[in-house]
Amino acid sequence: MRGLVLFFMAGVVAMAQAPTTFQPAGTMRQLMIDIIYPTSDAIFYVDRDTPKNAHDWEVLRTDALTLAESGNLLMMDGRARDQKNWIMESKMLIDIGTKAYKAAQAKDVDGIRALNDSLNAACVVCHYQYRPGYHRRKPVIEVK
Repeated sequence: MRGLVLFFMAGVVAMAQAPTTFQPAGTMRQLMIDIIYPTSDAIFYVDRDTPKNAHDWEVLRTDALTLAESGNLLMMDGRARDQKNWIMESKMLIDIGTKAYKAAQAKDVDGIRALNDSLNAACVVCHYQYRPGYHRRKPVIEVK
């Protein structure tokens, strides 16, 4: 029995020393649509559904933390488009999300509102660089 325990412990130590390999589960599109857009919208549109109770604040805190952590997801191997602007803009998302998380912890709606311009700028700058056709599409002309 003791030998089995030592063998198990040796395996645990070996696993702890092995380098971590991240495995993306979703595409960039899925990250944007399913994680980043909804959590950033929670910040952008905080006035549409201003938190009224502890549960609402908890949801907003979770959205803000998820937004912050999504910056880390964007920097994973296989997702980072380059090591300069992409990383810098991903870190901006982490910073803004972290500030939103702290504001939500403090139940500070004004603090969350104050992040809107920074969050918008981070999104727009990144999309201009990395999303083909962003704001370059011809306007749709309504035919009557």
